[in-house]
Amino acid sequence: MLRQLARLGHAVPGLGPRALALGVYARHDDELVPAREAGVEGIACVDDAARALELYCDLWAATALPWTHRWCLGLLDFVLAMQDGDGRWINFILDWDGAANRTGRTSLPGGGFWQARALQALVHAIPILDDSRIAPAVERGLPHAFADHVPPDVRVLHMMTACALLRQGADAAPLLASLLTWSEELVDCKVDGVLMNSPFEVGTPHLWGHVQEGVLADVGALLGRDELIATALTSADKLYPAIVGSNFDVPLTQPYGVACAAYSLTRIAAISGDAHYGTLAAKALRWFDGENPARKPVYDRVAGRVGDGIDHGVVNASSGAESNIVAAQALFGDATELARSLTTSAALPEAIH
Repeated sequence: MLRQLARLGHAVPGLGPRALALGVYARHDDELVPAREAGVEGIACVDDAARALELYCDLWAATALPWTHRWCLGLLDFVLAMQDGDGRWINFILDWDGAANRTGRTSLPGGGFWQARALQALVHAIPILDDSRIAPAVERGLPHAFADHVPPDVRVLHMMTACALLRQGADAAPLLASLLTWSEELVDCKVDGVLMNSPFEVGTPHLWGHVQEGVLADVGALLGRDELIATALTSADKLYPAIVGSNFDVPLTQPYGVACAAYSLTRIAAISGDAHYGTLAAKALRWFDGENPARKPVYDRVAGRVGDGIDHGVVNASSGAESNIVAAQALFGDATELARSLTTSAALPEAIH
């Protein structure tokens, strides 16, 4: 995981002498591939860099390894450079000089996921990195989280950010009021007791980005609202036993979907005290090591890379940024041990050794 992130990492000198970003996609031979699913998108994005910033902040806090701090600083510089003066983030860069894609629909300033993830990462970094630029960037970006008509799979990221701010001692009144409103939004968007990703979703919700159960349970515990925890448990009971029990036997499963399921189950286990959910979370994570429809590891521990999923029973040999970031977060104990075993040259992008 961490070795693949080093292969994907690249300096972005146009955005600062330390700035680092991650190539969004890589083929089976690790040649970087730009994102083109929605027209011209770019070669690296805030969406990935923000999640990687959280990962490397946690690794720095756990290991104090200097190279993890170098990642933190480089990713932080990239994320900060991609924020406009009005607080909105642009998502993609078009080249390694840092030219921003301001017109693509997956990159427009203030877009849902990248705006939410940039904020979440910066708030996560506040107690870990001593950098005076972070708080003003959060202050500029936070008002955009209070927009109306935000889909639940984006709103949960706002909720996670609000919870983190409250735990850091931020002004409680507006955040508590927003958390209650946002929780009601999540509760209102369910079908037969299952929390959905959007009002327009049909059938079983897709697992990519689906952490509603875990986040709603966290908020319920924080606010002392048992009914929110009960709603989260009901949704989890209806959604996860079958899909995890089948080893995610669906036509397409991505590492992020598996990591999200494990996250929600882990949080629910901690809050409810019911070990059954922890057992399910552990089973979900074994998907990475071969307990899956392909019956092959998605995480190649020898090569140090995570495949981009399982497509119709076959492991996708491509290995992009998201897959390796979320796997490292989900398997954080493994990632921490791996970090301690790596040399600096194996852990950092070749261009910045």
